[in-house]
Amino acid sequence: MPKIQNMYLIQFFKKSKSTLIFLLFFTIIFVPILYFLVKPKSQLPVYNPVDVNPRLVDDAVKHISRDHRIGEFHLINQQGDSIGSKDFEGKIYIADFFFTRCQTICPIMAINMAELQEFYKDDIEMKFLSHSVTPVIDSVPVLQAYAVKNGAIDGKWEITTGDKKHIYELARKSYFAVLDEGDGGEQDFIHTEQFVLIDKQKQIRGFYDGTDAEEIERIKKDVAILQSEE
Repeated sequence: MPKIQNMYLIQFFKKSKSTLIFLLFFTIIFVPILYFLVKPKSQLPVYNPVDVNPRLVDDAVKHISRDHRIGEFHLINQQGDSIGSKDFEGKIYIADFFFTRCQTICPIMAINMAELQEFYKDDIEMKFLSHSVTPVIDSVPVLQAYAVKNGAIDGKWEITTGDKKHIYELARKSYFAVLDEGDGGEQDFIHTEQFVLIDKQKQIRGFYDGTDAEEIERIKKDVAILQSEE
């Protein structure tokens, strides 16, 4: 009896050989392709004022739930050149707020920004934008020295000064980078470790601790996701 069963099995596999080969080929080749096509793609969130800690958002924009964009800006970079929103058209960029005399978090942030600059040195889509929160003190010559010290590449990493009220308004109404309130006046002062990721449409796509090495690696992963979206 077992011999008869074995004969039937042998005959079955002989007849089904082509079918089995096809199924094996389909499993190896097409199943991974099918999985790739149907699996949900990673996508970064788009942050609007209502999505952010209310303490970070200026009262004037707290109600906005969609289509938030970084406002128009006009600044002076380390070369003494005027730069603005137009210089970031079609770019992904990382923004932060610092001051050259800072001896606590800013040096670490500068090191990490320099690391990101090096990582994206040959990526023409990527730029970096640092805003001085003490713009009166951080004149162009001071920024030039700071840029040289930290290896900033002109045109890649813009280290900027400008009107204090304008910079503080950007921090509070565009980037949502600081918890404290103020009007950008003489006694107003902000200090934050936030790095903010901005896409080509000037939308906020991520917030990161600029002093944390693990967060810097997360930025790299998120930029890759962002670039795959576009």
